[in-house]
Amino acid sequence: MKKYIPSALTLLNLLSGSIAILYVINNNYVGAAQFVFLGILFDFFDGFAARKLEVQSEFGLQLDSLADMVTSGVVPGLVMYKMLSLTTNKSFMQDIFPQWGSNVKLSGFEVEFLPLIGFAITLASAVRLARFNLDDEQQSYFKGLPTPANNLLIMSLPLILEFQENDNINAIILNKGFLIVVTLLSAYLLNANMKLFALKFKTYGFKGNEVRYIFLILSIIFIIILQFASIPVIIFMYLGLSALDRKRIQ
Repeated sequence: MKKYIPSALTLLNLLSGSIAILYVINNNYVGAAQFVFLGILFDFFDGFAARKLEVQSEFGLQLDSLADMVTSGVVPGLVMYKMLSLTTNKSFMQDIFPQWGSNVKLSGFEVEFLPLIGFAITLASAVRLARFNLDDEQQSYFKGLPTPANNLLIMSLPLILEFQENDNINAIILNKGFLIVVTLLSAYLLNANMKLFALKFKTYGFKGNEVRYIFLILSIIFIIILQFASIPVIIFMYLGLSALDRKRIQ
């Protein structure tokens, strides 16, 4: 019976991601974020449960990646598509790049071309997950930014708009150039050849886990001070600490 517990948690991750998609489609980013956070929580505990119960399997690995593809691949891509849609100035785009300002017609349903760039995140997530499944080295560390972390980075943007109430920050986030740069950076980081530490503790002592504990403590401080704006800061702090500690990551 215990062998089914991790898979059940993985399916709850998939369900959470599917519900998040419905919320994004209906422009409810707060609701989407809640189910994304829930999905990521299930994603953490399915692996934790599999290790503790000693029921890790190839089936579980594949199912986990399929669930992540929805929750942390499709959802952030769709969020970026919707955000880019908010910034699209059709007349401006037609003057500069006529083909970008046009719409793609699909049986009466029109899709603007420029926002489709947001789905580069979804495509890069698929490549990252496929590579992860074939890479035996990524047991104690990651190569490239994990899809859940990237998902949090993208989801933080609409949450900052919703809750931070800072006109200067809002103007930056709702700039199409900024969103395109974030999209391309996100796609790059997902598949970058860089080693990043994993929050997997072999022991709970401070020695050997210095970077992990420093990361967790600073993350809590940033969350208290910056709220949702802390998420991008924490992600880039994660990248920075991993770069500083790269010799010990193995």
